[in-house]
Amino acid sequence: MTLDPRQARAWLDAHVNLETGVGVPARGGAGKRLLAVDRQRPLMQLLGSPELEYPVIHLTGTNGKTSVARTIAALLGAAGLSTGAYTSPHLSRVNERMVGNGEPVTDDELDELLVAVAAVEDLLPDGPSYFEILTAAALRWFGDVAVDVAIVEVGLGGTGDATNVVDPAVAVVTNVSIDHVEYIGPTLVDIAIEKAGIVKPGAALVLGETDPELVPFFLARQPESVVMRDVDFGVRANRLAVGGRVLDLFTPRAQYDDVFLALHGAHQADNAVVALAASEAFLGRALDRELVADAFRDVRTPGRLEVVGHQPLVLLDGVKNVAGAHALRAALDEEFADSPRTLVVGLMRERDPREMLDALGASDAARVVCCRPDSPRGQDPRALAEAAYELGIERARVKVVDDVHDAVKLAIDVTPADGQVVITGSLYVVSPARAFLVP
Repeated sequence: MTLDPRQARAWLDAHVNLETGVGVPARGGAGKRLLAVDRQRPLMQLLGSPELEYPVIHLTGTNGKTSVARTIAALLGAAGLSTGAYTSPHLSRVNERMVGNGEPVTDDELDELLVAVAAVEDLLPDGPSYFEILTAAALRWFGDVAVDVAIVEVGLGGTGDATNVVDPAVAVVTNVSIDHVEYIGPTLVDIAIEKAGIVKPGAALVLGETDPELVPFFLARQPESVVMRDVDFGVRANRLAVGGRVLDLFTPRAQYDDVFLALHGAHQADNAVVALAASEAFLGRALDRELVADAFRDVRTPGRLEVVGHQPLVLLDGVKNVAGAHALRAALDEEFADSPRTLVVGLMRERDPREMLDALGASDAARVVCCRPDSPRGQDPRALAEAAYELGIERARVKVVDDVHDAVKLAIDVTPADGQVVITGSLYVVSPARAFLVP
């Protein structure tokens, strides 16, 4: 179809979006729809297979993917390479998903990319989804601007994901935890097998998962080389510092001691060393220590333990599963434990509210404000409140405020200046909260 660039965003938004649960399929044949990767292949071919024009670092894992992707881009950019990074979902604007040398794709560029995808849509055997369209646009853009390397984050799982059309030079696995069981299986083994699908023969594998029952599924994919966490790379020291962490890291090629990382949370050290090992694997050499220090100092991960206000302290952290909630609680207990805490929480329908609240340490919070994520898949905040009561939290400490903005306003109003407001749960809570709090 011929699309006017002014119509590009409306056309994109009309497609099925698993992240929000809205949109209408363009079309599809009878019976079971194709895997995303099977729909993506003919789409990329019609666009000229731009994903073959540059080397790729392909990244999967249950938690930490976006932080690792951003850190790899920062490291390789500091090393003098032109980088492209594709991550999801976005917080404020869809442009955030496609970043070239630290800058999001412009509106005009994105609209033209969407026009190019729309032009071949009618030639496809099965209609693409919102994510598949954006994946095609990103992979085309990286070819257009001639990046030296693209860092591509999996949207969901691995084997069947739309991004799995790439043939990576380096495959990166951050970790494996329970998540998205409705799509990729109920057990850790199921999830590991699905994620292992990004590992292609000839690729270097950077494996952050250490469970001995899961590691063989990744090694069975016959990568050309393997480096493993706690064997070939890892964290020797992880110390709290003002505004971040001070780390001692080791990789197959070097030791990086006393490096400052400008991110909150002890778990970010694990993400940082995966990114460092992946960057070394791509370059085939150690990185200059000052280069690493500059990249770690400058890397940012919006919406991940991000401080956006003071008096009271206001933090944003989008946690999508129980493992992420535990990591947030550990970070709060280590870095921000000495003041009364107000939690603003909203969850998607598929999350167990009691399990998530327990992992977040809601019982220890001064207040819990329950809200509804800005998504059709958002869970009723009254269900979250009932889960809080079941955990023994007094009703006077629990508030139900449907709208995210109103929930944030209330939380800030009732929290003393020496207290803290932690806005968490779905990114569809963090995103509108950030838009409200960060001009």
